[in-house]
Parts: sequence; C-alpha cells; structure tokens
Amino acid sequence: MKTDPVKLQIFKSLLQEAADEMGVTLRRSAFSPNIKERCDFSCAIFDAHAGLVAQAAHIPVHLGSMPRSVSSAVRFHQFQKGDVVILNDPFHGGTHLPDLTMVEGVFLDDDEPAFYVANRAHHADIGGTSPGSMGLCENIHQEGLIIPPVVFCESDAVNTDVLDLILANVRTPAERKGDIFAQLSAGRRGVLRIRELAQRFGQEELARYCKELVSYSERMMRTAVSRIPDGTYAFEDCLDDDGFDSGPLRIALKLHISGNGAQLSFEGTAAQTRGPVNCPFAVTVSAVFYCFMALADSFDDIPDLPANAGALRPIRIDAPVGSLLNAVYPSAVSAGNVETSQRIVDVVLGALAQALPEKIPAASAGTMSNLAIGGADLNTGRNFTYYETIAGGSGASRGAHGVSGVHTHMTNTLNTPVEAIEQAYPLRVRSYKIRRNSGGKGRRRGGDGLVREIELLSDCHVSILSERRAGAPYALAGGSPGKPGRNTLIKPDGKKVKLPGKTSFDAPAGSIIRIETPGAGGYGRKRK
Repeated sequence: MKTDPVKLQIFKSLLQEAADEMGVTLRRSAFSPNIKERCDFSCAIFDAHAGLVAQAAHIPVHLGSMPRSVSSAVRFHQFQKGDVVILNDPFHGGTHLPDLTMVEGVFLDDDEPAFYVANRAHHADIGGTSPGSMGLCENIHQEGLIIPPVVFCESDAVNTDVLDLILANVRTPAERKGDIFAQLSAGRRGVLRIRELAQRFGQEELARYCKELVSYSERMMRTAVSRIPDGTYAFEDCLDDDGFDSGPLRIALKLHISGNGAQLSFEGTAAQTRGPVNCPFAVTVSAVFYCFMALADSFDDIPDLPANAGALRPIRIDAPVGSLLNAVYPSAVSAGNVETSQRIVDVVLGALAQALPEKIPAASAGTMSNLAIGGADLNTGRNFTYYETIAGGSGASRGAHGVSGVHTHMTNTLNTPVEAIEQAYPLRVRSYKIRRNSGGKGRRRGGDGLVREIELLSDCHVSILSERRAGAPYALAGGSPGKPGRNTLIKPDGKKVKLPGKTSFDAPAGSIIRIETPGAGGYGRKRK
C-alpha cells in the first residue's frame, strides 16, 4: 500500500504530541523542584517490539538510552493490561540510579501489547552514601538503591510492597512518592492517547504508519551520513579524572564513513575506573545518537527528522567491554551519565569537524556541573535533598557566536529558579550571574559560563561532580579555548578553599558553595 506523505507527517506530529502530553502531565503532577522546575524527565512511545517510535524533545541522555530499558522490561515481564514495570539498573538499560524508568503496555484489540509507553525522571535522591545519590563513590552499591525490572503495578493496582521498599531506602520518601505517582500518571496519559489514535485511524493503519516513520527516519539519516565525505576521522579528548587517584582519562575515537553508513570505534579508550565516571553502553549509544541527530538537523533539506529507532540503524558503535564507555557491574556510574556523556559528544563532534568544518561548532562547556546538597533542615527537622545541573557556555561556530549560560548537548533541562530553591530548601542563593570573558575568543566568541553561589542555612553534606576544571573546552579553526571551571568553598569565617572537580564533604551552616562553570571554545582567528 502506498504511503501518503501528508499522512506520514500527521502521524509524526500526533505521536510526538502524545509524548509531549505525557511530559506535561509529569511536570504538572510532580512534587520535586528537580522535575517540576528543571524538567529533568523524558517521555517516549515504543512499538510492539520495544522499538522507539516517537519521543518528546526532552533529555537527550535519557531518550537515546531508554530503548534498552524498555527492552529489558519486555524481556523480564509478560505485560497484561494495566501492568507497569519500574527499573533504574544501569546494567539493564538505565543511565544512573536516580533515573527511574516506568514502562507500560498499550493494549488495543489483542492479548499482547500493541505499543509501550515509557517515561524516565531524575529523582533528587535514591539512597546511597550521599544525599542526592550523586556522590564520589567507588561502586554502584554506594550510589543508591538498585532496582532491576520489577512489576510496580499489576492490573492497575500498585504493588505496595515495591513502593514501600523504595521509600524505605530514600531520604525524602514523601517527595519520592509524589514524583513516582506523577510518572505513573504520565504513563496512563500516554496509554490513553495511543488508544484514541487507534480508535480514530484504526489499529492497522496506526501500526503501519509507525513502521513507515521508522523507515523514513532511517532513509533521512542515511542521507545525512552520505553528506559526510568517505574516510576515517580520528579524534580524542580526556576527562579530567575520576575523582580519586587517576590522571586524565582518554576517550579515543575512529569514525569511519562509507557511503550512507557510519562506524564508530572507541578502541583505545581508558579502562573503566575506580570513580563514578564510568558509562553503561546505553549512555554511549545515547551520546552518539544525539550527535548524529544534531548533524542531520543542520541540513536544510532534512527538516525535523523524527528521533526513533530508524535513525540509529545506519550507525554502528563499538566500545570495548570493560572500558570507560562500556563499563560492567559493579562499577560506579553516576557521573558517566552526566559528565562522560558530554565528553563523548565532544569527541564525536571533534571527529565530524574534520569532515564538515562548516557544520560543527567548537566545544561547549563539556560538563553538567552537578551539585547535590542534603541534610536536615534546622527549622523543621525534615530531610531535604537539592540537586541541580548548572549551565555553561555553548561553542561558537562558523556562522554564530556561542550562547552564554545555557544547558548544552546531553542535558536539556532548565535552571531551578532562585525563588523555588529558597522556598523548598534551607539554602540562599547569594549570586547567579554570567561569568564574563570565560568564553574563548575568535572570529566567533564562545559562550560564557555561569557563577552560582549558594549559602547553606543548615549543616549539609555537599557533592560536586564536574568536569573541565583542568582541561579546557577546545576551539576550532584557530579560535581560543574556553576557560576551565572552578569550584570553591567559602567557609563561615570567609576563608576560601579550592575544591576539586569531584568531591563529597560535610559543610556547616553559613558556608557558601561557589560554582563557576566553563566557557566554551571560540571559532576562527579573530581579524585584526
């Protein structure tokens, strides 16, 4: 049967809108500032074989890796109507432990699911040794509660034993319960919208156009890859360290382009390490997927490429098992999701810049500058956990200056408003401003980073997981690199202590945490 191109675009929009509406439901139902203010969540729709069909424009590091979580859930459980599976295990398709994924089957006229809907949200605490579950850890058991695929709802009834087990292992159970039920509501909204589409168009036509959308994405991505000159392009960059005793950790890439296919080999990348910068392979796939989606979007004749399973088919990714980019149990992974993923992007874009210099920007900040603070509120006695990623500069390109103070690449979150922080936590924001002149110079300037100063109004435990504190974001075409970031503890007596890029420590009330995020690389030699 011939595919109607107009109807194909209609189905693309309808399916994406369904995923978007899941996200709106999740945000409006959530309890924590991290979800309702920062929008640290993602939603997507999958076909009967757990293949990604449509996703909302949420968090890149979530969406590229979520198909592996859905596949794990489907392998684990024979879904019945009203069943929901929850998981966060990074070695079953997860990213890191604070990211909880919920998967639900969509039943139409058959006894088997015709579709699946899934959402993933970053919870501000999931247990472990440090409040916020983003501390300087040596193995995954220190990072929090590991949840393999387990049945959270059976025939629409919540498994209270599973819920109680989760809540017993976290520092802020009331907030976690609210966010978990917000995720549950988002999934139910997705199920409702898919059923409505099946009723409107018929199950057979809906399934057929989902399949056509996946094929369309594959064709468009092959077109994009074919625009890259054939050849092998090598590039490497480093993480500063793993937070313990490692030196720079190398990420090496050989990108081979042949016709409309791409092969990426990360042979030569450092072995998995003691600290939490290790990546599950799902995160590595996610970072590569993001880079090629961004590249495809840069071509004027490939408009709004649907991000689904078809777009990844032309791309083969190899990372040695046991390496930094394909870590195995029981390695610590909390920063692999947020920091190493950013460096993978820098490396992939660095290789692509050799082939398509007019398309690729200089390096952005290259870090999410994760800050987690937790403890007991002196006024109420209740535990709290604050978590945030702090924006930096975006890289300059041939045609534009970089943008200052913006989340880039693998993060697509918002900042937490000052008012929300001070209302929800015993914290005071002392400063929040652009870090002037931190972006690299050039014909096009790199974007500047930010300065964020937070005063502790209670005794707290603080964790920072950040990068580009030693190495600088690279420039292109003769520009200057961006300035590395800095972390500082200002004690109550005013004494300043330089903090490493990755650290966990106790700090008394009256202390100030100062985070200065990196500027981005400049592009081109500045004309005299």
